[in-house]
Amino acid sequence: MIIAGVDECGRGPLAGPVVAAAVILPGTCHIHDLTDSKKLSAKKRAILEPTIKDQSIAWAISQVEAQQIDQINILQASLLAMKRAIFKLDFQPEKALIDGKFVPSNLSCSAQAVIKGDSKFNSISAASILAKEFRDRLMCYYDQLYPEYGFASHKGYPTKAHLKALNRYGITPIHRRSFSPVAKLLANV
Repeated sequence: MIIAGVDECGRGPLAGPVVAAAVILPGTCHIHDLTDSKKLSAKKRAILEPTIKDQSIAWAISQVEAQQIDQINILQASLLAMKRAIFKLDFQPEKALIDGKFVPSNLSCSAQAVIKGDSKFNSISAASILAKEFRDRLMCYYDQLYPEYGFASHKGYPTKAHLKALNRYGITPIHRRSFSPVAKLLANV
């Protein structure tokens, strides 16, 4: 059976997209150290990313931007990003293992939600790593566009430095206007 592991990254930040990846690994996958991307150092993730891409049968990444997150909410945006990643795969899986409690609707295959799946299934771990690496690079790009916000260091999460920059410089086009600190700032304008 062809099984895809699917995970997302970036539900909690105040800025940037939510990113999802889908990965189909061969039955005899020999990639060591696969686990939840949050448990790996940036250096280890950077080493694993090309190995995952080289050894996978198929992989795909998708994202949903801040404007759409604001329109449909972060949960629906996460599910949409995962759904898009599955549909972008070169080979459609027979089953998708989705990290978390919820499964995207209207998939072309059966699906199962797996709580803490990124620590249980190599394919979900691989998807977790690809999504995290893609999003981190994207936030470093945004750091060049908006250097005063420090996106390269906090990746859009609500750190003290990010909140201070928000209050000082206002919001950017990549900020999620429906998220509390940004919404409060907009309400006071």
